[in-house]
Amino acid sequence: MTAGSESVLELLPMVFAAPGEALAGAEEVLRDRPPPLHASVAHQVIGIWQRDFGDIRLALSHLRRARDWAARADSAEREADVLATLGVALVHAGRTRQGMDALGRGVARGTGHTRARVLFRRAYAWWVLGHHRESLEDVRRAIPVLRQADDVIWTARALTLRATVHLALGAVERADADFTAAEALWDTTGQEHDKADAVESRGLAAFRSGDVPAALRLLDEAEERYAKLGTPTFMLNIRRCEVLMAAGLAPEALAEADAAIRTLDGIGGQSTRKAELLLAAARAARLADDPQTAIARAAIAVRLFAGQRRTWWETHARLVLTGARHAAGRGSGRLVADAAAVAEKLAALGAPAAPEASLLAGRIALDLGWTADAERHLAVAARSRHGGPPLARMTGWAAQALRARAAGSARGVLEACRRGLDVLDDHRMTLGASELRARATAQGAELAALAQQASLVSGGPRRLLVWSERWRATALSAPPARPPADPALLSGMTAYREIAARAEEARMEGRPVPALEREQRRLEREIRSRTLHMRGAAPDGGNRFDVGRLLGRLGDDVRLVELAVLDGRVQVLLCGQGRVRRFEAGLLAAAETEAEHVQAGLRRLAHPGAEARLPVVEAAGRRLEELLLGPAAAHLGTGPVVVVPPGRLHRVPWALLPSLRERVLSVSPSASSWLRARETVPPPGGRQVLVRGPGLATGGAEVPELADRYGGATVLEHDDATVPRVLRELDGAALAHIAAHGAFRADGPLFSSLRMADGPLIVHDFEGLDRSPYRIILSCCDTARFATVGADELLGLVTALLPLGTAGVVACSAPVNDAAVVPLMLALHKGLDAGLSLAEALRDARAALPGDPLHRATGWAFSAFGAA
Repeated sequence: MTAGSESVLELLPMVFAAPGEALAGAEEVLRDRPPPLHASVAHQVIGIWQRDFGDIRLALSHLRRARDWAARADSAEREADVLATLGVALVHAGRTRQGMDALGRGVARGTGHTRARVLFRRAYAWWVLGHHRESLEDVRRAIPVLRQADDVIWTARALTLRATVHLALGAVERADADFTAAEALWDTTGQEHDKADAVESRGLAAFRSGDVPAALRLLDEAEERYAKLGTPTFMLNIRRCEVLMAAGLAPEALAEADAAIRTLDGIGGQSTRKAELLLAAARAARLADDPQTAIARAAIAVRLFAGQRRTWWETHARLVLTGARHAAGRGSGRLVADAAAVAEKLAALGAPAAPEASLLAGRIALDLGWTADAERHLAVAARSRHGGPPLARMTGWAAQALRARAAGSARGVLEACRRGLDVLDDHRMTLGASELRARATAQGAELAALAQQASLVSGGPRRLLVWSERWRATALSAPPARPPADPALLSGMTAYREIAARAEEARMEGRPVPALEREQRRLEREIRSRTLHMRGAAPDGGNRFDVGRLLGRLGDDVRLVELAVLDGRVQVLLCGQGRVRRFEAGLLAAAETEAEHVQAGLRRLAHPGAEARLPVVEAAGRRLEELLLGPAAAHLGTGPVVVVPPGRLHRVPWALLPSLRERVLSVSPSASSWLRARETVPPPGGRQVLVRGPGLATGGAEVPELADRYGGATVLEHDDATVPRVLRELDGAALAHIAAHGAFRADGPLFSSLRMADGPLIVHDFEGLDRSPYRIILSCCDTARFATVGADELLGLVTALLPLGTAGVVACSAPVNDAAVVPLMLALHKGLDAGLSLAEALRDARAALPGDPLHRATGWAFSAFGAA
């Protein structure tokens, strides 16, 4: 690296093409006592590397030496270039005034092409500081000169920066044009780090335009590119946090931000990035209902931004801090004033978050009873309902709904809520993954609650039912998107299955499994990441819930009991005989506590010798009925009952409730879901599939007897019961019975599984079916357990099957005794063979069991879902 000036100068572009090689080359130059010009370049290269990938203090030390060597070399152009690099580093270190002074001196010292490069870096510093107009002015002056000099790399950088500034100001179309132009230029260069940055920026643009799956895919691609270069990714962490929060994954965003802060602190990295990460963490904590953490992170971010003279960022941090204080229960005139001041400042800065601040000011004012002040702030926030990205429009409709409620207009509330939820519906349907669809519903929870409250006051039971359905189990309204063939996803799932099987075998043999568990977690992250990338179909409006259609299907005999929760109390909507009636029951929190007691009792009763627990469990069932059905229990009639519980009551064993114990009883996530199941046509051919997995205490003793009963059924057991073979046979079957160990994953519900001969059959596997079995019976523990996410959504094995063509499922919500399951399953199939529905056959099977506590508890633990 001592041959000549040209070879040394090549180190500068190499920092972003091959960072490690550039650093090594610069260190080699300095070992040979180079002339001042070469020493200046080498120190600048090391300074850039440390500034962007290492210790900011070391960066400043090297860049000051680079400046001094440039002065000795008597090169004004060299000195201008180094001053620009030093200025950016000082800004990132939080020394804003010194940094902007250095950049100003660089602009003054440079001429022509060099001056254009310095202007670009000053534009970048303005962007970091949140001075977007100044940034656009400098980059506007730089681009023509860079183009005239045919400087492809710096032109592409300038276009990327201008696009990023446009995004901050909400000008998505202008940003797209610049990103497209920059990407075409990057394709002609070998600047790998810059290329990765361009992919990351396109991910941000996709997010700003509302395409969350594309944003996640592009950010993951950028991360892979950075990993190959061995460079840290703090800006990427910040952007991914933003996308994760919009996708309803706030706890993951908080974990990512906190981990990045620890890494940044460990290397002594940029103070500016730390402040931005703290802001991301504060936002995530606020969305994760952790206001105290949000307050702590936001307060530090405010101090750092203020010290760095970054008004744009400081104002956004103050918005989060004010919102977190409100969420923590603080309400005062001072807080209204703080929110209003933030809104005014954000509007002056041209920040898209200004309506959010006005909405916050209006909320706090409403809480204080200051209706005139609230109306003023909410009216400003409501303007955003007519344009911009989906979440901004939802902010506007939420403000409009609150205005209408304050004015006493129930009709206005319902119209605003309908319009806002329509916006979110369209947004959700762009998400292909069922998990993202479910989690995104949290963003509409307030609108749904406002509409239900308005319905309760003025609309009667029918309207309350419509709004209860409007935001219940919406993730099940359409099947998740599936790529026609994703080799990487299929390969990852095969590897995951193999690793999981090896880990299970090692546990059974008493061997250590940490390495296998680490690899299993890595593969889970990879599979989940690829599924989150999938886009949904374009929104088609779907079928709106029709109360008349529901009542027509129920007829005179069947009753549907939908439980809505308003202000913490259960409202029972009893549908049947052509009408909807409302009854008020108990507190949701008390019912949840009682349900947990019942689950504990059923777990005990699954083992011999726990007979004394039976009266306790039955008494808990009576209390549950009072809390959940209240006076409605006396109006159920004598026919079949369909229960539609809220997500937080999914673990209730409904057959234990006295008024439901002897009935034909089924459970459904929503009335709409029950209607779809009721109208689902069985597949032709009536094909039956019987599956027996390994490791059952009874060996799946019911399967051979069922094989004799059904004659021509496909039987998969022993080495034939592999995941690919089982999935192939299940696709389009009329009836499937799976006897296998079930495992519920609360930390990752779509990795809940059934154990097959070659490893776990997970929920993601079922989502690959063209059509899941019309009826499916899961005779194993914990197959009817779900994770509650979003507004009122459930993720788990049963809910994965319902949108894919399954009309009825029998599954278990608690651990059960394997031996006691066998007679229950045989009796259940006897009823199906006689032409009964799943719910009818399960009712008769419970009655046919011995009357001892073990068998009774087993019967209560199973539920029929759907309508087949």
